[in-house]
Amino acid sequence: MRNYDYREKWKELLTPEIISLLTTIHEYKWKQRLIAKRYTGVLSDLEDTARIRSTKSSNIIDGIYTSDERLKKIVLDKTMPRNRNEQEIAGYRDVLNTIHRDYDYIPIRSTLILQLHRDLYKFRGPGAGGFFKNADNTIHDVDENGNGRFRFQPVSSLETPVAVEQLCAAYDQVLKEMYVDPLLIMPMFILDFLCINPFRDGSGRMSRLLTLLLLYQAGYYVGKYVSIEALIERTKDSCYESLQASLKGWHEETNDYAPFVKYLLGVTTASYLEFFERTKLITSEKMSKPERIAEEIRNHAGTITRAELVEQIPNVSQTTVQRTLTELTKQGRIIKLGASRNIRYKWNWNQEDEHQ
Repeated sequence: MRNYDYREKWKELLTPEIISLLTTIHEYKWKQRLIAKRYTGVLSDLEDTARIRSTKSSNIIDGIYTSDERLKKIVLDKTMPRNRNEQEIAGYRDVLNTIHRDYDYIPIRSTLILQLHRDLYKFRGPGAGGFFKNADNTIHDVDENGNGRFRFQPVSSLETPVAVEQLCAAYDQVLKEMYVDPLLIMPMFILDFLCINPFRDGSGRMSRLLTLLLLYQAGYYVGKYVSIEALIERTKDSCYESLQASLKGWHEETNDYAPFVKYLLGVTTASYLEFFERTKLITSEKMSKPERIAEEIRNHAGTITRAELVEQIPNVSQTTVQRTLTELTKQGRIIKLGASRNIRYKWNWNQEDEHQ
């Protein structure tokens, strides 16, 4: 049985690169809190957007889909799920809402993790979730071309209940040491959770929900306004590479946590930067709604759709977005690409260069 004691292991991670990431996130934490405190009312729309994107992205990673229209209605609790995919999406929504609301009252215990997993599957009926795997499983990841990326044998089903108990106890124990940064322990816990892979189905989604929970409990609330799951989906190749690097030698206790720790800290840093970019438009009191739309397109890498603009800019209606897109296209400030439902827009840098 593996030793999950983190009290010495975390010290091996104090490299200049990781310390730099920790320092940056600490600075961003307080800056984000000040913005959130000042613009509480305005940022509530960002919360809805983040919940929708988080639910969509975390389920897409596990191959669970529905239409954007249906997903939005499910996340906002305006409809009931129609099929198995939508049942699991609705379950993720409810667990996400529980974490947003009650993170301070969810101790890291195996019993609580089982309850969250039960709620993840509650729309599938009794017995669908809330228990550990009853058969051994294998993590076998393949890319979009069907090529295997890595294969890993998790903890056996017989050892799983004890392993999760020991993992939670180790996390609780190390955080009692006041000089340990919880931001450093969080990705170590998540990696070990994934290596245990305690559930027959849903371990990946549970790991992302637990990531958010541990960040909240440590005082890092950026996931309330920006979807961390969407950033993980966007960088899933890097996620798999870091996971593969960090799980080598895991059973022998010779694995290196650093690659996965750097990946999750990097995602956290990127989440704060996205938050600052979005709130820069919201908190610019002198900037009109059309100007905010134009600035969003200008700062967006690549092309963007009308639906994405509506999603990313709170307090701006679909009508205002469409009117602004039409006007910006006439002015030549943006370029319209495609037709019908495939229309996308990009900033016309050539015109901007001509006027400089």
